[in-house]
Amino acid sequence: MIAYIDMFRDRFGVESICRVLGATDRGFITSRGYRAAKTRPASQRAQRDAALIPVVKELHQANYGVYGVRKMWHAMTRAGWDVGRDQVARLMRLAGIRGVVRGRKPRTTSPAKVPDHRPDLVNRNFKVNAPHQLWVADITYVRTTSGFCYTAFVTDAFSRKIVGWATRTTMRTDALPLEALEHALLSAKGQALEGLVHHSDRGSQYVSIRYTEHLARAGLTASVGTAGDAYDNALAETVNGLYKAELIYARPAWPSATEVEFETMNWVHWWNTRRLHEALDYQTPTEIEASYHMTQAQALSPV
Repeated sequence: MIAYIDMFRDRFGVESICRVLGATDRGFITSRGYRAAKTRPASQRAQRDAALIPVVKELHQANYGVYGVRKMWHAMTRAGWDVGRDQVARLMRLAGIRGVVRGRKPRTTSPAKVPDHRPDLVNRNFKVNAPHQLWVADITYVRTTSGFCYTAFVTDAFSRKIVGWATRTTMRTDALPLEALEHALLSAKGQALEGLVHHSDRGSQYVSIRYTEHLARAGLTASVGTAGDAYDNALAETVNGLYKAELIYARPAWPSATEVEFETMNWVHWWNTRRLHEALDYQTPTEIEASYHMTQAQALSPV
């Protein structure tokens, strides 16, 4: 009721509003009671909320404005704030912010016109025990004011780290997925890649002779899912969906592929080093990899 009077006091006056409210089902409050309520000191909770709302807004914005309640709660805790999950939910409501909802992803790869006899070595099981055991790859599109461009990702299944990516105005094998693969191989330089499985759909870009030969030269084993079945490459589809929801759809119009490429570079860095992943128990891909290597080093060190 106080907020209602605040909304109309300049137009009708406090006494008039209180008199009308007293004669309706809205309740009763005197002008004296209203002024007493306005001069009453704010409660400790209200004061703490007022102090935390700017923090919540800043932290939410620093993470592309995509975090929902759970991730914001973990982010606030990691930042040193002693807050509860319900409190974070209330603060987000007061701040007028919320997380993004991932939508459906259109198909961007067309089945190859030649038979492909490579097996599905993953069978929808994307759980592995170490980095560089399984990479998943896929392509998604971005609409710009000058036409379409496309982004290809290569993601490590263990840490959810995007190890390679490329954004181009064409989906040609040499210009897009092959460039993303080269990026992945460069980022993994010096790492043991023996037995690494590269999993994709049966799109023409991934079953091309040039791409297949490149996988073989790098010592990677090719694996492909069933044609037209997104679940067979679900992890890569998830990365694409989050990329669209967290970065691409946040802007009403992208002016060019160059702008998309630059912002994708920033988003990938955030994804790998700062974004909290529910599947990783609210850790980052970089932290997961670092923890794995530390555990391995401790296991090999003499007692």
